Amino acid sequence: MVTSQKVVPGREEDYKRWQERVNRAVQAFDGFEGTELYPPDSPEDNQWVVVFRFSDLDRLSAWLGSAPRRKLLDDGGDLFEGEPSQEILHGGHSAQEAVTAVVSHTVRRGREQDFERWQGKVLRAQQKHPGFMGSELFTPVEGIQDRWVVVFRFDTREHLDQWLQSDVRGKLLDEGREYFADYDVRKIASAFSGWFRFGEGEEAGVPPRWKQAMSVLLALYPTVMVLNLTVGRVLTQLGVAGYLGLFISNVLSVSILTWVLMPVVNRALAFWLAPDRPRSRRTDVRGAAVVTVCYAALLLVFGLTV
Repeated sequence: MVTSQKVVPGREEDYKRWQERVNRAVQAFDGFEGTELYPPDSPEDNQWVVVFRFSDLDRLSAWLGSAPRRKLLDDGGDLFEGEPSQEILHGGHSAQEAVTAVVSHTVRRGREQDFERWQGKVLRAQQKHPGFMGSELFTPVEGIQDRWVVVFRFDTREHLDQWLQSDVRGKLLDEGREYFADYDVRKIASAFSGWFRFGEGEEAGVPPRWKQAMSVLLALYPTVMVLNLTVGRVLTQLGVAGYLGLFISNVLSVSILTWVLMPVVNRALAFWLAPDRPRSRRTDVRGAAVVTVCYAALLLVFGLTV
């Protein structure tokens, strides 16, 4: 289930606490497999997306109709502007290494077959667009929702945004309005997107996830090693319990990454990371080689000092 909710400005921290209550409550239900929270792309948007995963539709339905969920919705009613929207995606395939858009449509009565044919035309156009990784069409779920949902994936946020803003898609939407009354788009961003920002507002973008992972490792490894050799030893000497010492180290490492090292890495590797820079296989290889050499240098330094 993909839920999109526009939070009242200034109530973001209240919303996060409320969402934590929801996450704790849903964990008690049979079939629950996990939840993911995706913050908005910009403060102006303030549209938060939550994904709930269940093993099957019956167990999800039990959660949707449960008393604990109804109470939580009542408690959090003043946190949202308008009614949250939700789509149920039953079946399909997992695609963790992709940037995803979820588009829901209200199809006009009697035009369902026309809508499906039109979606086939959209898919053929998407397949010609750079970075397209796949698309799935989800029909309405009887008794739960009557909207048709399309999920499509691109390899990067840049390619997804290019498709969403393309003239080809604009013409297809004009044609499709004959078959659907309205539609809504939600984008599910990368898990590391807060550490990789190039540009502002709607033009902001993030690099491919494999570059993100390599860059995070480049900053994370020396941070953890230095903290273990300094703060970790001090905490051990002071007799601080291991679980507490690990928590303190994690707080420090995340803070250092977020406000110190990742901005430095972004600037140093902007030629390779920034989505708006010209891309080529040569640039990708050169950037990966630079990061790999840095890995080797770090291993050599710590190998000689530890």
